[in-house]
Amino acid sequence: MVKLAKYLKPYILLIFLAVFFIFVQAMSDLSLPDYMSKIVNNGIQQGGIVNAVPEAIRKSEMDKLLLFVTPEEKEEILKDYTLVDKSSPDYDKYVKKYPILSKEPVYVLKSVDKSEIDKINLPMGKAFLAVTGVEKAKTSAKNGSIEFNGKKIPANVDLFAMMSQLPEEQLMQIRDEMNKKFASLGDNMVIQAATMAVKEEYKAIGINTDKIQTDYILHTGLIMLLITGLSALSTIMVAFFASKVAAGVARDLRRDLFARVESFSNAEFDKFSTASLITRTTNDITQIQMLLVIMIRMVFYAPIMGIGGVFRALSKSVSMSWIIALAVIVLLGIISVLYSIAMPKFMLMQKLIDRLNLVTRENLSGIMVVRAFNNQKFEEERFDKANQDITKVGLFVNRAMAFIFPCMMLVMNGITLLIVWVGAHQIQNSSMQVGDMMAFMQYAIQIIFAFLMFSMLFIMIPRASVSAERIAEVLATEPSIRDPENPKQFNENMAGTVEFRNVSFKYPGAEEYALKDINFEILPGQTVGIIGRTGSGKSTLVNLILRFYDVTEGQVLVDGVDVREVKQEDLRRRIGYVPQKSWLFSGTIKSNLKYGNDQATDEEVKEAAEIAQAMEFINEKTKKFDSEIAQGGTNVSGGQKQRLSIARALVKKPEIYIFDESFSALDFKTESVLRKALRERLKSSTVIMVSQRVSTLLHADQIIVLEEGKIVGIGKHKELFKNCQTYREIALSQLSEEELA
Repeated sequence: MVKLAKYLKPYILLIFLAVFFIFVQAMSDLSLPDYMSKIVNNGIQQGGIVNAVPEAIRKSEMDKLLLFVTPEEKEEILKDYTLVDKSSPDYDKYVKKYPILSKEPVYVLKSVDKSEIDKINLPMGKAFLAVTGVEKAKTSAKNGSIEFNGKKIPANVDLFAMMSQLPEEQLMQIRDEMNKKFASLGDNMVIQAATMAVKEEYKAIGINTDKIQTDYILHTGLIMLLITGLSALSTIMVAFFASKVAAGVARDLRRDLFARVESFSNAEFDKFSTASLITRTTNDITQIQMLLVIMIRMVFYAPIMGIGGVFRALSKSVSMSWIIALAVIVLLGIISVLYSIAMPKFMLMQKLIDRLNLVTRENLSGIMVVRAFNNQKFEEERFDKANQDITKVGLFVNRAMAFIFPCMMLVMNGITLLIVWVGAHQIQNSSMQVGDMMAFMQYAIQIIFAFLMFSMLFIMIPRASVSAERIAEVLATEPSIRDPENPKQFNENMAGTVEFRNVSFKYPGAEEYALKDINFEILPGQTVGIIGRTGSGKSTLVNLILRFYDVTEGQVLVDGVDVREVKQEDLRRRIGYVPQKSWLFSGTIKSNLKYGNDQATDEEVKEAAEIAQAMEFINEKTKKFDSEIAQGGTNVSGGQKQRLSIARALVKKPEIYIFDESFSALDFKTESVLRKALRERLKSSTVIMVSQRVSTLLHADQIIVLEEGKIVGIGKHKELFKNCQTYREIALSQLSEEELA
């Protein structure tokens, strides 16, 4: 994977944009449980009242509260409130809002910031609870007396008036006792409990508490909707940028991979099978593309959600942190087991896909042979074996993947039940709020899903790594045939000359030489035939001219220059090649004929087709030159395919023509007419004909006879027929002595 990291460089900006939106998405998702907690705690349980600092409070009630705060806290509280009565200039303004003002003075909270509210929130919360406790004690008086501060006091005594007469030392003791009782609750629970008293105070003042609750829930819900919308927008943007990066990298990889394969010589094609190269260019790159999309979307999102979820959960309840730890340990165990079992199968998957592609391609390419030998059943079984192998591995992997989801759901539901069970006890003990428990549960689920995302990532990485290694292997393979750093130019005075000087050649990895001590020269305008028994090295020899392979020893010169010292493009531009196995490309007849010269005119194309004797069947087609050709030329006969291949070489108008068994599919009459037309058209060009047919080479200026990779005869037909035993045997095996005379 690291070897392909350079392909991410052009997309760094897009990756940063994706990461930015991932962060926005994660922060949005992490904030939603907290707002849900606020709706439950503040909106439902507390009636929309968020703290123990009321916006307005009766003077009589404030006097009671001040008995239970320290002098310093009293000073801080009174500093934040303004006393309004009938003599106040703002009386008319406030009496509509607080109807009780017409009967008694009211303290109104000034416009203070949150930090100031936080200073007096807890003291006032404790004071509200203390006042509520005293009032409950009065209503629950038994035998006409109240138990207060360790003493029995008559029920009709005003306890608050009595307390106001006590010295500060006794009031301090009462506050200390009060703080000891509230210590077990925790600050949040004190404030939550105090909001009930604040709500009763609002009712006494004449404030509509139902509206406060509704407004709070609607306001918080609206914020949640906005955050959800922001999260959704961020998700879309992340998907967009991730897809753009992944698609771009895949496109660049396919481009470079194809370009590298295009530069391969036959030696590299012998190393990599065609089926494997196709798999690497398609399936393997698709694996990289899929991984990149998931990595960009998950590799940053999952850690933020996991770590952020832990911190958020701990902010709700530290005492239940062991539940999160338990969930993480169980999840890591499940992922580790799955990883150790499934990963080897993922690595095997790509090799099995290669095998399936190989069998499929081989079967379809050789379908005619398969049918001719009635071996359909055998090929079906061979394909079925490859198919079964990949199916078994695929089923195993999918079952392993299917196993992880129920496990995750089991862990998630188990953790949820555990949180409810433990949280219910803490709520019962007044050490936790219902909303906090629900938020803790949501954060736990987010943490589990973060691990689930990571598990998916770790499962995909090994398979994609195998694909990346396979792609990198092709990209790292340097072609054995390369252009020189300082290429030479062809000698135009020797245009059309081909010379072999002491050439020997053996295929990569082979022990035996395919060609040995080859020496000959072809002059401009000559027609030279190359003949020999099967396996004598005829096609190998012409492959050296085109530099499909490089010679092992010696030199191959074209136009007086060693073919290794010029650019391959320049060399092949001078040669028109008709291969032994004719190949046409999907398109039209015209597009195939103009393949080597897209600037050719329609007249030139037609002339080439006429010389190649192809006009006969072209004219029979409805669309003539615009008739469709299937891939490989499967919708034309072998003879038609050869004639179109010859015409394609003629349209190119090179200096040198190489015909490698290019007339084998033609009948003798068509071949004779074609050779005659070629002699007239190619008088000034060098023509090299490789053929098994002696009749094809009878009129050649020179014939080279090969036997087991060596030249056993060079000369014209009559000379060779008399002096070369190999040539004579080949000739007599095809024609009578009278025909050869």
